[in-house]
Amino acid sequence: MTSSPLGSARFPVPLAWDVPPEAAAVSRARRAVVAILREWGVPLSEEALGEVELCAGEVIANAVEHTGGRCSVGVRWRDGRLRVEVADACALLARSAPEEESTRGRGLLLVEALAGSWGWHRRGAGKVVWFEYAAGVAADGSPSPTHGWGAARDLRQSGRVAS
Repeated sequence: MTSSPLGSARFPVPLAWDVPPEAAAVSRARRAVVAILREWGVPLSEEALGEVELCAGEVIANAVEHTGGRCSVGVRWRDGRLRVEVADACALLARSAPEEESTRGRGLLLVEALAGSWGWHRRGAGKVVWFEYAAGVAADGSPSPTHGWGAARDLRQSGRVAS
């Protein structure tokens, strides 16, 4: 946390760190994303934080698995929006159509269904895959889970994502 010069306001400073190319590092990194959000006091429900953790894990795992190298994770909270970015050294986005019985290949479908928005762009010789969530308020005044729920329901109804 950074405090204003007068000490009257606190706001999160974007954080970034490298993740080594090992399976155990993926789970540590996704948990670190949620720990950072809790420390910052980001107004997301526990359910939304679980979705953020899932999306972060999928994007980080893709970077580690498909490049075999380090990736860099960045977390930012600004103007009511959370943005998680994962940079790696491969310029191509690993996105394939999974076979029906396969237990792999659905990570970006999950990110698409759960996050408010997501995308990717090239950076140098590699790329950055990002997703965002917006904090919202439900009718009862509590934080809403995410604004990606409509997409998730539509994907389940279409059969692209298992219920």
